[in-house]
Amino acid sequence: MADIDRIAASLTGQDDLYAALRRAGTGLPPAEVEVLLPALLAALGDAPEAARLASVDQGLLRAVLRAGAGLPATRNAAAIRDWLAQAEVAPVFQPEIAASRHIALLTGGQMPDMPAYSDTAFDRWFAATGADYGLGPYGEKRSVYTAAQFADAASAERRMIHMGIDVFAPAGTPVHAPLPARVLSVTYNADPLDYGHTLILEHEAAETRFFTLYGHLGASLPGLCEPGQTVAAGQIIAHLGDWPENGGWAPHLHFQIMTDMLEQTDGNFFGVGHESLWDVWQDICPDPNLILRLPEGAFAR
Repeated sequence: MADIDRIAASLTGQDDLYAALRRAGTGLPPAEVEVLLPALLAALGDAPEAARLASVDQGLLRAVLRAGAGLPATRNAAAIRDWLAQAEVAPVFQPEIAASRHIALLTGGQMPDMPAYSDTAFDRWFAATGADYGLGPYGEKRSVYTAAQFADAASAERRMIHMGIDVFAPAGTPVHAPLPARVLSVTYNADPLDYGHTLILEHEAAETRFFTLYGHLGASLPGLCEPGQTVAAGQIIAHLGDWPENGGWAPHLHFQIMTDMLEQTDGNFFGVGHESLWDVWQDICPDPNLILRLPEGAFAR
């Protein structure tokens, strides 16, 4: 077994516990990675680092340790990617995005005239483009995520890398299930700039399972889906929400894939990740275009 006291000592006084934990996983055999975290917390005792680590999603910490040991951050990440690459999926929107007028909506300064997604002026601006759909990319670093809710005690780094694909369309636009599923949760996440009405579906993939998240939905959601319900591919599962029922954003869908729910059990999930942990987050939340199947160049300007 690893020298727990030595590893605990290496965390003491560290500002970035994610980076320290990744280093701690280096060279560990897989069996030890899975049991290291509780032993490490016990060894830290009353140290401030123990409380900081305990306040963070423990599944995320295990994923960081796995990455440090050279393992996939989640056990089934590769298998789920492979399964999705071959799966037949139904369009999430009708008419299909690829066959409709769509534009990339980039937030990194490429579109200086575009209001922020959280600015009510965005609706008029987007309507004037004439596009049926606007697309916000996966993996984009967004400066809007500066509030305290996008940080935690393990490091001072804000989570700023977008882990979904955003699809902008008018409020009330129907959202369809891309695959057969069981409804895992139907929740209203009410914090400003959160998801508002949120749906999480659970899917089976060969001998494993994965999850899809639909954020910023309308108040029709509870009447369409309830936990435990099964849904068919192509079934209408929600509608796009309007201000402010969708968390305070221009009408759009935040669509995301999760290979593991970590320890999130309250109908929510991280929508943005740490830049320094992007390789870890890519295993937890792979590219949603595995399902959306947007054409090459969809995010080009």
